[in-house]
Amino acid sequence: MLGWALAFFVLAIVAAVFGFGGVASASAGIAQILFFIFLALLVVTFVVRALRGRSPM
Repeated sequence: MLGWALAFFVLAIVAAVFGFGGVASASAGIAQILFFIFLALLVVTFVVRALRGRSPM
């Protein structure tokens, strides 16, 4: 999921450089949503692993 977030972020930067404001804005929004979903799943994974007694790494 982090890979998709980075891909949309790069797409937003490229679109902004070429002047496509709408595409850049939409891509940046999607990248931001995917990044926060990734962070939430990461935290949930660490909590579940800690409760099961395994080390997080």
